[in-house]
Amino acid sequence: MTILIIVITVLVSLLAMQNPTLFHRLSFSPWLIHEKKQSWRFVSYGLIHAGWMHLAVNMFVLYSFGRIVEESFQIIFGTPKGLLFYALLYVGGILFSTLYDYAKHKSDIYYNAVGASGAVAAVLFSSIIINPTASLFVFPIPFPIPAFVFGVLYLLYSMYMGKKGQDNIGHNAHFYGAVFGVVFTLIVEPDLANMFWFQLMNQ
Repeated sequence: MTILIIVITVLVSLLAMQNPTLFHRLSFSPWLIHEKKQSWRFVSYGLIHAGWMHLAVNMFVLYSFGRIVEESFQIIFGTPKGLLFYALLYVGGILFSTLYDYAKHKSDIYYNAVGASGAVAAVLFSSIIINPTASLFVFPIPFPIPAFVFGVLYLLYSMYMGKKGQDNIGHNAHFYGAVFGVVFTLIVEPDLANMFWFQLMNQ
């Protein structure tokens, strides 16, 4: 399913990069959702990206961690249910990560956002709950750090930058997508909380 999501996202993103009308039609616009009832934008924005680098980074992270979560869910829940939960994790990440910005910008006609970053953050943080002691290499840090340490730093950074709001990156979407990934994973399998702490205490 991870590969299928990547293929669909890449194809739609490439089409939208060549077609400004399609790009605008699919982008996340709180004002259009609120005033024109274009609710599909809560999901469609996750299929398009602002450029090649934006697309490549999101799909690389999704490929790297999505396979881990997808396989883990299938082991825990069985194949049909595991794939269903994985799909709900991804789509839920797309939806939930926009809610804060929707409430904040629904009267702002100029605010727009694109990209699967919120959903990717949900998948990434689901993988951290599953395997918190995994070693991650994060540029420009020259040495691996435990996944749970990265998770804490990521949340703090996203929260701080989201409040500053001085760049064009959806830090709020990253933060709330990550939170959704943690909460959803623990709701569908509460025993993972015990496994999370066990791994931390015995690393």
